[in-house]
Amino acid sequence: MAAPGEEQDVMARYRSPLVSRYASAEMAYNFSERKKFGTWRRLWLYLAQAEKSLGLSITDEQIQEMEVNLDNIDFKMAAEEEKKLRHDVMAHVHTFAHCCPKAAAIIHLGATSCYVGDNTDLIVLRDGFNLLLPKLARVISRLADFAEKYADMPALGFTHYQPAQLTTVGKRCCLWIQDLCMDLQNLERARDDLRFRGVKGTTGTQASFLQLFEGDHSKVEELDRLVTEKAGFKRAYMVTGQTYSRKVDIGVLAVLASLGASIHKICTDIRLLANLKEIEEPFEKDQIGSSAMPYKRNPMRSERCCSLARHLMTLVMDPLQTAAVQWFERTLDDSANRRVCLAEAFLTADIILSTLQNVSEGLVVYPKVIERRIRQELPFMATENIIMAMVKAGGNRQDCHEKIRVLSQQAAAVVKQEGGDNDFIARVRADPYFSPIHKQLESLLDPSSFTGRAPQQVAKFLKEEVRPALIPYQSKMGGKVELAL
Repeated sequence: MAAPGEEQDVMARYRSPLVSRYASAEMAYNFSERKKFGTWRRLWLYLAQAEKSLGLSITDEQIQEMEVNLDNIDFKMAAEEEKKLRHDVMAHVHTFAHCCPKAAAIIHLGATSCYVGDNTDLIVLRDGFNLLLPKLARVISRLADFAEKYADMPALGFTHYQPAQLTTVGKRCCLWIQDLCMDLQNLERARDDLRFRGVKGTTGTQASFLQLFEGDHSKVEELDRLVTEKAGFKRAYMVTGQTYSRKVDIGVLAVLASLGASIHKICTDIRLLANLKEIEEPFEKDQIGSSAMPYKRNPMRSERCCSLARHLMTLVMDPLQTAAVQWFERTLDDSANRRVCLAEAFLTADIILSTLQNVSEGLVVYPKVIERRIRQELPFMATENIIMAMVKAGGNRQDCHEKIRVLSQQAAAVVKQEGGDNDFIARVRADPYFSPIHKQLESLLDPSSFTGRAPQQVAKFLKEEVRPALIPYQSKMGGKVELAL
């Protein structure tokens, strides 16, 4: 419960909308101060446990004291210490030592600030991927169900946003799914490629630990391995400076930026389809589309995804520039930048995945609108079929081509100049020249005959590529997303 006046104070300060307005509780926690500093304490515990097991003079009592105080963090004291010391790690060393007086002498023994800083970042990045991957899998699963349902429904295709050959509603959705499946693989690979910084010392040479173990290289290597294992990593980077290479951050944010590009494309397509009134995102009963135009049903969720995806895509520029300007073993101009860009990338990816899941769970299709648009454009697309049918009936291809050219231009003039419907087929029916195929016109204009192998492609793609990729996430597929705002 907030103390009197606290709520007003909060509202008088800037709060990132990524957390205050959009992000899930679990992703917000992943980048929280509590997660960060609690992880620091666990890393100090892992280090002490490993050093003790390798023969350093550390007692069980000291280890137990650290264990019971892992989450007993006096944040006020830590803030006061940092203000005095101007050093966040030493502020928390002192704060931890205050509640662990017996262990105070061995906390952070032999380590540098990046032991807790960088290793915590790697843990948080790994955990962030583990939060994003099931969400991405859920989006793919929902869209796969949609694609399967509408695999056979013909729809007008577009190239250059101009009418093109027919596709199906489900096949178009598979274009979205394929991009997201690539993102799923990219995120999995980026997570699995992460290594631990481990126990490397101030410039990465492990000199302080070699001194602690009196020149015993095997014990230093074993210390690195033990701490890496305790932190849940299979491997550590063999070579580091004071920090792990900042190129790692490039790889992490690059795959998130790529995910942003995929979602931007998908949601742009949905926005265009909403304008055409073919497909709409969910629209709640009491939702208002416009303060001035009551009839409007704006695709605000898809617009939000596009808006935030643009931010996500630009964030990769931060680690690119940071990696480029790290002098020798490290400079500190990476720190403030990384506090912002790493957290914002994962928070933004989290938000747009949750929003897209909400959209994909409630997509509305309007078959009659889709059929009407096909009827307007299909007659022109059917001209080749009509020519082939006339030739089979004994006609001359060149004569038929000229007849169709004249009739199609007349029909186009009605559409473009008079605003009327496409009457090309009516003109063909009225022309005695085409009497040999008048009875075939219905079958020649069947939309399903213009979609090629689209339905078969959908079925094969979903069965052989999409569903197998989702198997590791089956236990986390349930539940719909309700957006807070």
